[in-house]
Amino acid sequence: MLTPRQRIAVLPDGPPLLQVVVDTELEFDWSRPFARDNIAVSSIDRQFLALEIFEGYGLKPTYVIDYPIATQPSSIAVLRSFLADERCLLGSHLHPWVNPPYDEPVTAFNSYPGNLDPTLERRKLTVLTDAIVAAFGIRPTIYKAGRYGMGPGTADTLQALGYEIDLSVVPHTNFGNDGGPDFRSHPDRPHWFGDGDGLLEIPMSRGFSGLVAPFGPAIFSATQTRLGLALHLGALLARTRLLERATLTPEGIDTTAHKRLMRAMIDRGHRVFTLSFHSPSLAPGHTPYVRTANELQQFLDTIRYALDFFFGEIGGRATTPPEVRQLALSARDTTRF
Repeated sequence: MLTPRQRIAVLPDGPPLLQVVVDTELEFDWSRPFARDNIAVSSIDRQFLALEIFEGYGLKPTYVIDYPIATQPSSIAVLRSFLADERCLLGSHLHPWVNPPYDEPVTAFNSYPGNLDPTLERRKLTVLTDAIVAAFGIRPTIYKAGRYGMGPGTADTLQALGYEIDLSVVPHTNFGNDGGPDFRSHPDRPHWFGDGDGLLEIPMSRGFSGLVAPFGPAIFSATQTRLGLALHLGALLARTRLLERATLTPEGIDTTAHKRLMRAMIDRGHRVFTLSFHSPSLAPGHTPYVRTANELQQFLDTIRYALDFFFGEIGGRATTPPEVRQLALSARDTTRF
């Protein structure tokens, strides 16, 4: 369902497009409470492992970076070297608990930047934006909220600070149990939002495959009820290939699920795909998805297999968020639902 401030973006005809977005961030134990002293960024040294894969397919990843990454010499040096060779793009990634000003308590609720008072959200993003300018000499126009935490004031803040693209929406997903946003009513394809046609949302590639995929949102919601969870309805539907929700990421999603997802999304008219993951996953031990060297190799292989399928069997083309926006601007007509 579209709100009055959301308008589907129309792109010119062409092949499917794929961009890479890396949540480039601090390292912390995902099972423990948030803490302001968790600012380690050692995994930045491992980003070349995936970057070398991307370059083989003509992909230029977008590293959306948080405040620790934007302000520590080691991470600045690595990303500067990538930028110097024009191997990547940079954007902003706001994690409130490690991003000044520190005017709010550190809680799970406040870890979603959109839950903050809009004035504080804007002050924090201003600090992050200025830090990126100071470190890299470029003003970011791409934003992805930490923990996907968009809120009611986010669009106005982004427009006020000169941002053009947001990557925060996770379609068909409700983070409400943890105090986060509910994206179930958001479009699952690129759309303009905010005032005018200045801000383009490019959602994560999360969707449904299976025999009942056209009815995926309604059926999946039923699996998340108390009864559906008690009956393990979601797992049953996935095992029987009736309905599977998957994300285009190497984090916990295997190659066969990627293929099913991409085929199903193309069948439903999707043109823009985003492969995404968290930067600490490239160093074993920092995320639940990669704990050992063997799991890291599987992680990298999963990236390769997904890209082989997209560029080989599907016949897709590499893109970046700014290119998607330019294509949408070139086909300025929008479709209103």
